[in-house]
Amino acid sequence: MVRHKVSTKAAGGLLALGRLKAGQQNKTEAAYEATLRAREAAGEIVWYRFEGLKLRLADSTFYTPDYAVMLASGQIECHEVKGRWMDDARAKIKIAAEMYPFRFLAVFAKAKKDGGGWDVEVFE
Repeated sequence: MVRHKVSTKAAGGLLALGRLKAGQQNKTEAAYEATLRAREAAGEIVWYRFEGLKLRLADSTFYTPDYAVMLASGQIECHEVKGRWMDDARAKIKIAAEMYPFRFLAVFAKAKKDGGGWDVEVFE
């Protein structure tokens, strides 16, 4: 039997402690990749990679966006897929947006009752 520790400190209830191993997607990230595949098939995106970039923010401080994306125009975007903001993730994406010449997006899954799809917050 496998047991997982849980924390009730975050707003909204129980959250699992720990993260998936590098290179493993959670369910929301996997669902978002289906959107990226559709955009690639439509010619909007020419390339994307899960955890494809690791950006240095300071000594011993890095930010790895969930997806590095190259648009058909050649512009590079960094997409962060979120259920909700936790820890220092919001601060890191803001700092990265100030330091690097990429477009940074936070993508949130919309509830099915709200029509599904994705809400997007842009950091520039």
